[in-house]
Amino acid sequence: MKKKQLVFVPAPVRGHLISTVEFSKRLTQRDDLLSIFVLVIRHPHGQSLESYTQQVAASNTSIQFINIPRVDQHLPEFLGSPEHGFTRYLESHKSHVKNAIVDQSESFTSLAGIVVDLFCTSMIDVANELGVPSYVYFTSSAAFLGFMLYLPIHYNQNGREFETSNPDAIIPTYSHPVPSSVMPSFAFNKVGGYSSILKHAMKFKETKGIIINTFSELEPHAVSQLKFDNETPPIYTVGPLLGPEGETLKPDCERIMKWLDVQPPSSVVFLCFGSRGTFEPDQLAEMAIAIEQSGYRFLWSVRSPGSKDFTKPPGEYSSFSGILPEGFLERTENRGMVCGWAPQLEVLAHEAVGGFVSHCGWNSTLESLWHGVPIATWPLYAEQQICAFELVSELELAVDLKMDYRMENAENLVKAEEIEKAIRCLMDTENPIRKRVREMKEMSRKVVEDEGSSFISLGRLIEDIHVNKAKA
Repeated sequence: MKKKQLVFVPAPVRGHLISTVEFSKRLTQRDDLLSIFVLVIRHPHGQSLESYTQQVAASNTSIQFINIPRVDQHLPEFLGSPEHGFTRYLESHKSHVKNAIVDQSESFTSLAGIVVDLFCTSMIDVANELGVPSYVYFTSSAAFLGFMLYLPIHYNQNGREFETSNPDAIIPTYSHPVPSSVMPSFAFNKVGGYSSILKHAMKFKETKGIIINTFSELEPHAVSQLKFDNETPPIYTVGPLLGPEGETLKPDCERIMKWLDVQPPSSVVFLCFGSRGTFEPDQLAEMAIAIEQSGYRFLWSVRSPGSKDFTKPPGEYSSFSGILPEGFLERTENRGMVCGWAPQLEVLAHEAVGGFVSHCGWNSTLESLWHGVPIATWPLYAEQQICAFELVSELELAVDLKMDYRMENAENLVKAEEIEKAIRCLMDTENPIRKRVREMKEMSRKVVEDEGSSFISLGRLIEDIHVNKAKA
């Protein structure tokens, strides 16, 4: 058989791009008749992952990266609705994406499909124009996919966005009613956020399948509901797909890992909030009080805030002494470390880490479960609140710290008492959540081995890619 090509169009966001590339690696490892072209759209505010893509390209000849020309477009909507502004920005690259695929056509022996990110559904039109199948690669949970697919139903019934005063929603992929307090902010956004995500969800149904970075044993209810919905394209659960290890070359990494090496097993609570997670000084002070009063060993990643319009990412403090309570660093120096950026995957893999206070991004959740580290939920933005709800209420794999917290309402302080209580609960060796997380660690590894559920699902996807190409 001759080789077939797949074109991937990921969103230019670290978590989305890396997850997409890791999935591409798994595909090509499983089927040497597939080769991958990843179209790289520049982030609207200049954040680059070029060093990562160069490293992958150098080590994997089956994956090639093509940089899409930058579209200079002023998007004032970013502040009113990040989802709407980001969607508009990605849509503006549609002609460039099509041209890039056409320009590469001489390299293609057989273009088998275009796989788009959940934010890149406008590129499904490109696949239709070129007469090739399209697929969605969904970088969040199966339950949240179900929430997105519920949006058209809600809109048909109500003709508008959600309201914060709405009663709890009955959404098929959740076994419990979903409170409005944990729904993503876009669900209430009247300046394009809701309508943009609604359109993405409607476009999903034009594809030949939705590939999800999860596994059926983690989300049995959500996955079964999606598979039994006749209006939803075929579902392929191929996770967990984790980011690459080996980021320990960055500043501070050696110091962090050496410190962990001398801590007792499962004794350290790790506080880290993703690439955009930051807090104002008042909240940092409450966190410091809680950490100190809890008495536990800790590793705390603290970063300086970026801009609210997303044009400037978070940065690093030159010193922590001016932003944390007076004397905190001195009083805790024998049992804790405050750092800037931290190598999250390597830290979670370390035997000294016994708990993770997390923003509940889906990639971070999968990493934590892979390494058997229980989570305390402190979501910040995007779909993190509803992911926290799923972890606590649906899956019972996490301790609730503040599942309805939102960065845009940061003036609502989470008090030290509440934080300390959650840390103590998280680190309690008798907490039954710890046993369930250990079981999920074992399961997450079994599913990607031969005859595991994700292994089988990936095989079915590869078969369908070949079949759908033959039918196109």
